[in-house]
Amino acid sequence: MEIKSAEFIISNTDYLKCPDSRLPEYAFIGRSNVGKSSLINMLCNRKDLAMTSSRPGKTLLINHFLINNNWHLVDLPGYGYATAGKKMRDQLQKIIESYILNREQLTCLFLLIDSRHEPQKIDLEFMEWLGENGVPFAIVFTKLDKLSHAIGKSNTQAYKDKLLEQWEELPPIFLTSSEKQLGRDEILGYIEGINKNL
Repeated sequence: MEIKSAEFIISNTDYLKCPDSRLPEYAFIGRSNVGKSSLINMLCNRKDLAMTSSRPGKTLLINHFLINNNWHLVDLPGYGYATAGKKMRDQLQKIIESYILNREQLTCLFLLIDSRHEPQKIDLEFMEWLGENGVPFAIVFTKLDKLSHAIGKSNTQAYKDKLLEQWEELPPIFLTSSEKQLGRDEILGYIEGINKNL
């Protein structure tokens, strides 16, 4: 898929105020500082479509971008901010959960995982919640350029092994590096394949 156009449409905290369109939506989510904005910019071939920040927790809103005038890319708030107060964490959880559970246009959720870390309880619990609620999702391992090929392979395999303890089959998995444009064609091809079948 070639990205010919990518434009910011709207930000808000309420899924009911999301764009009133029938277009499929592909949402991206992950823990704070997982490299979400960098990945979105890399996919869309734009430097500053999504705001990147060295300070975790920049995305506190549901952000909609219109891609090629035929689907929406949705940048969701991250989860699991250690620094946020309980009230803020609860508020973010409500924003995220209400969008994921109630937004009919949500076609696939891309869950970003930092490939440098071993399986984190918070990510595993989030996946379990997605599974229990029948939410279609794919796993995107980020920052593979920060590791040697062998360590990257062993870390991602450890995750798969951990998931297979509870899951009969794994969701689609993508290996990415925003720096090296790794995984871009695979993710966009996956989205294109789904769009063609809709």
